[in-house]
Amino acid sequence: MKFTGRAQIESLTQFKTENFPVTSLYLDTDKSRLLKKEISVSLKQLLNEGKARLEAMDVAREKKESLALDLEKISAFCAQNLGTFNHAGLALFACSRKGFWLPLFLPHGPRNRFVVDQNFYVRPLPAILDKYRRVCVFLISRREARWYEVFMGEITPLGSLTSNVPSRVKKGGYEGNESKRIERHIEAHVLEHFKKASRMMFDIFKKNHFESLFLGCEDNSYPVLEPLLHAYVKDRLKGRMKAKPADSAAAVLKEAGELESVLKTDEASEVVRKLIAELERGGRACSGVRETLHRLNQFEVQTLVVTHNYSKEGRACPNCKFLYLEDEICPVCRRKTGHVADVIDEAIEAALKHKCAVKQIDATTRLDRYGSVGAFLKYKM
Repeated sequence: MKFTGRAQIESLTQFKTENFPVTSLYLDTDKSRLLKKEISVSLKQLLNEGKARLEAMDVAREKKESLALDLEKISAFCAQNLGTFNHAGLALFACSRKGFWLPLFLPHGPRNRFVVDQNFYVRPLPAILDKYRRVCVFLISRREARWYEVFMGEITPLGSLTSNVPSRVKKGGYEGNESKRIERHIEAHVLEHFKKASRMMFDIFKKNHFESLFLGCEDNSYPVLEPLLHAYVKDRLKGRMKAKPADSAAAVLKEAGELESVLKTDEASEVVRKLIAELERGGRACSGVRETLHRLNQFEVQTLVVTHNYSKEGRACPNCKFLYLEDEICPVCRRKTGHVADVIDEAIEAALKHKCAVKQIDATTRLDRYGSVGAFLKYKM
C-alpha cells in the first residue's frame, strides 16, 4: 500500500494493543543510490537485530510468540517482494497477536530502523510527508493548457485544453490598420482561451483540494492571466515554472520537484525565524526539551517544531501518558515513570494524537541553539 498521508499516520498512532508489543521496520530501498545487495544486507542486519532483541527480552511467552510471528511475516514479505520492489522506501508494521499487518511503500528512503515498542514507531512518516505537498501544476500557452497533480515524487495528468486561436498573420493595409485589426481579433481569442482555462483551473482545485499551485506561462501572458484566476486559486500560487504544455511529464516533474525543494527550505527557515522571534519577545512559544514536554503535557502546544533525527532519552508515565526528561515519579499521579529510548519520538506521537501540527526541520538552523526542539503555543506563557 502506498503511503498517502496523515490519515494513515493517525490510524497507526491510535492503534491499541492492550499491552502487547508491536513491531515497526523501516528499510531504505532506493535503488537509485543503493545496490540490491546493499539493501539485502541492511535487511538481514535489521532482522538479526530483531531476533537478538527478542531473545534478550524478559516478557511473557505469548508476547514473545507474537513478536516472533512479526519477524517471520516481515522476513517472508521481504523475500517475496524486494526483488521487484520499485519504491524508495519500505515501512512494515505488525502486531500478530492482534492480527495487524500494514506494509507502506514510501517515496523517500528512510533511515534503517527496527523498533519494538508498545506503540508503532511513526516518526519518519510525518518527516517524509513534510517533504511533499499536493501540488497542482498549471501550464498554459496561447493555444493550449495542461494540468498535472504532483505529489510524493509522482506526476498524474489531470486534463488538457486546446483552443482554436488563429496564428499571428501580418497583412498590409493603410498605415498597418489591417494588421492591428487582425491582432486585436487574435488577442480576443487568446483572452477567451485564458478565461476558459481559468474556470477549469478553479474546478480542478475545488475537486482535488490542492495545497499549492505552480504556474507555467510566458512572462508577457502572466499580466493577462493573473487577474482571471479565482482568489481561492491565486492564494495558493507558490511559484512560477518555465515548463510549457508540450513538455514531457518527466520534465515537468523534475522542474516541479526542484521548485518544491527550494520552497520547502525557505519555509523551514521561516518557521524557525518566527519561532525564535516569538521566543525572544516572550510570546506564545517555548523551546528546549524540558519546557516543550511540559507544555505538551498541559495541552498548550499548537505546533511542535523539531530538528529532524534529533533524539533524547526520557521518561513516560504509564498512567497519564505524560512525558518527562528526567522525572522518575510523575508529578501528576505520583506513579513511577518508565524509561523511553527517544522521548522526542514520543512527543511527536503525542502531538499527532492531540491534533497538533508537527514541523520537522531538515537542515541545521538556529533552532539547534535553542535545544533543537520548540513549540508555538495556544496561549502566552
